[in-house]
Amino acid sequence: MNTFPQASVKTTNFEHTAALLDMLQKRLSTLAKFLPDGETLLRCDVELEKTTSQQSGRIFRAECNLQVGGELLRVEATEEKMEDAIERAKNELKRLLRRSRNKRQSMFLRGALRIKRMLRWSN
Repeated sequence: MNTFPQASVKTTNFEHTAALLDMLQKRLSTLAKFLPDGETLLRCDVELEKTTSQQSGRIFRAECNLQVGGELLRVEATEEKMEDAIERAKNELKRLLRRSRNKRQSMFLRGALRIKRMLRWSN
């Protein structure tokens, strides 16, 4: 069973709280089941920012960079509440991890099919 790496968190223009960091880690840890088995080089960088250039609207931004093997997955979400921005970024990261996993499985199956065809022709 995979475990999600501890995220290194950077905040800009506001102070983070322990509750916010705990909520972030809980949300991101639900993505552990989508990580590839046997991958050990995992790194997660999260930047949480409060935009100062505007007075209303989408003012909180969450950016997540997840390095899985040799691939870098990057998502960014901007919402009115920080919790919503984190949730949206988590959902996008989940989508990217699923797509990456499906690509790996598809490539494996195509390779297995080629080997099967080669073995058929050798008989």
